[in-house]
Parts: sequence; structure tokens; C-alpha cells
Amino acid sequence: MKDLAILFLVSIIAGYALVHLPAVSFLAGLAPLFHIIGALAMLVFALAILYLGAKALFKKI
Repeated sequence: MKDLAILFLVSIIAGYALVHLPAVSFLAGLAPLFHIIGALAMLVFALAILYLGAKALFKKI
């Protein structure tokens, strides 16, 4: 489960990188799409990490 949480954390960092991707000439038209995909990736994987944490917390109780 620790490896899964690390994978989700790396996915959040990848989403952050997509949001802050510089607009290169041939990718400039796709910049809004990269922002949306990056924001969704950060949100989804952050929620997944919170779910794993809550599941581990309530498993110990």
C-alpha cells in the first residue's frame, strides 16, 4: 500500500507539471487542455491518497 501511495504522489506531481507546462509554439493551442488534465489529475490522485489514509486510519481502530 505504501508503493501505491507513492505512485499517487508522483501522479500529483505530474499533474502539477502539466499545469505549469510552458506554451511552446506547436503546443500553444493545447495549453488549456493541459491545464484541465493537470488539475483533474491533481484532484483525483489527492482524493485517492486521502482515501488510502482514511482507510488505514480506520483499519487500526
